[in-house]
Amino acid sequence: MNTNCRSSRPQRHRIRQRARAIHSYDFFNVLTDPDLLDVVDEQLPAHRERLFPLTTTLMLFMAQTLNTDASCQATIDRHAVERIANDLSPCSTATGAYCKVRQRLPLNVVRSLLRHTGR
Repeated sequence: MNTNCRSSRPQRHRIRQRARAIHSYDFFNVLTDPDLLDVVDEQLPAHRERLFPLTTTLMLFMAQTLNTDASCQATIDRHAVERIANDLSPCSTATGAYCKVRQRLPLNVVRSLLRHTGR
């Protein structure tokens, strides 16, 4: 009998529980809601689709600012866990790409989203 299957089930369960507690994918769901997605799309500069598209970067940044450990490493580690828990392909836990794209977040997008949700 294959014992690896049994031992990986509890691990997958723990990963899914941990990912649910983080809630950054809830931010993604809100940002991609048709009502807010229009606001985001209007403000987007021309760009190529990369590892961290605008909605993913905003999702991670919002979760990062609200988390007790607001380091880039903890944010990317949580993102990697969430990807696995949501049956997406694994990603690197290196922070360089996220930190660079986060610095390039258009401030006008964040302002527009704040104004829109304030209404």
